[in-house]
Amino acid sequence: MPYRGRFAPSPTGPLHQGSLVAAVASYVDARRAGGAWLVRMEDVDEPRSVPGAADEILRTLEAFGLTWDGPVVYQSQRKELYRAALERLRTAGQVFPCGCTRKEIADSAITVAASGEKPYPGTCRNGLPEGRAARAWRVRVPDEAVRFTDRAMGPQEQNLLAEVGDFVLRRADGFFAYQLAVVVDDADQGITDVVRGEDLLASTPRQIYLQRRLGHPEPRYLHVPVVRNAAGEKLSKQTGAAPVDSTRPGPAIEEALRFLGLDPPEGLSHAELLKWAILRG
Repeated sequence: MPYRGRFAPSPTGPLHQGSLVAAVASYVDARRAGGAWLVRMEDVDEPRSVPGAADEILRTLEAFGLTWDGPVVYQSQRKELYRAALERLRTAGQVFPCGCTRKEIADSAITVAASGEKPYPGTCRNGLPEGRAARAWRVRVPDEAVRFTDRAMGPQEQNLLAEVGDFVLRRADGFFAYQLAVVVDDADQGITDVVRGEDLLASTPRQIYLQRRLGHPEPRYLHVPVVRNAAGEKLSKQTGAAPVDSTRPGPAIEEALRFLGLDPPEGLSHAELLKWAILRG
């Protein structure tokens, strides 16, 4: 299939340098392959979305010469697709209602040393306990490894049952979970290559598992390093990341390329830097 990549920011604030690195990495990879580059707003978690942030992100991408193909997709407008996917899994007996609260799961789960996650202990997988009402819907996972090869980080393996447990597809507040939405969207948009930050590497086995359960194609994955602040925290709105300066795109693009391990010539405009990175191959 022809290459189709995407950049999928969450509109929780303006674009910062960490997000720009992910955007540049996915854009350059797509254009090197002669493929399409799409933009999708991952606003499925509507309570966290900031009014106006999506438009500001799009204006910033345009200012940096990161032009996309086709219309921008908004997850908040695609709930029927997620509902249909969840119903398919329910009909196949692959999901179940869960009445547990986060605190109950945290109190009863065993911490996994390798990942630091507390996997769901399976409290409701064989039926809701007496007197409990359904809060969320979870997908049932097997006790076996999901394996894939990341284009940057090589072979990866995760046992979902041991390291994650049956994970949520529809939350207690009624919103669909990111893991389901991203799988449905990638399939619907025909995405062949996912280039994103390595903070999402641990989510990939969950997404591959859902792709297989729903009969969707499995994209190729490439996870790039994430930008961190002086305290070692990933740049984000929560860690006080400053917005990129749209009036000076050249220095920010050059910094992003250097972070990605490239050594672009000095003194080039942002457009020239992107062209250099694409032609470099």
